[in-house]
Amino acid sequence: QAQFVESGGGLVQPGGSLRLSCAASGFTLDSYAITWFRQAPGKEREGVSCISSSGATHYADSVKGRFTVSRDNAKNTVWLQMDNLKPEDTAVYSCGADRVKYCTILNGKFQSSPQGGGYLEVWGQGTLVTVSS
Repeated sequence: QAQFVESGGGLVQPGGSLRLSCAASGFTLDSYAITWFRQAPGKEREGVSCISSSGATHYADSVKGRFTVSRDNAKNTVWLQMDNLKPEDTAVYSCGADRVKYCTILNGKFQSSPQGGGYLEVWGQGTLVTVSS
């Protein structure tokens, strides 16, 4: 079954760091833009970062300067380095693969491209990040 496998979450103190991994299983991600999403309890899912197939990166204002997204198509993996974590970063983090090579940002929000037909149905379970002292 094709899906993402996210890992690397955990409990960290404010100001700490974590590195999340998103590995593609059963498919290759080199032709897709990959978006990192997060969903906090009681809140809607939000995109925090996107990386195009060629490596161009984009960030939500809330994480700019603190998070870094990267990918290695040969390893079929995308990473999210999270530094200077804050309690408001607490959420379940997961990956989405858009059916196009570029990131789409509409009204300041990461979305799937209208030309792509939506995200691939390869959603993983996500990984929980808890930032607390």
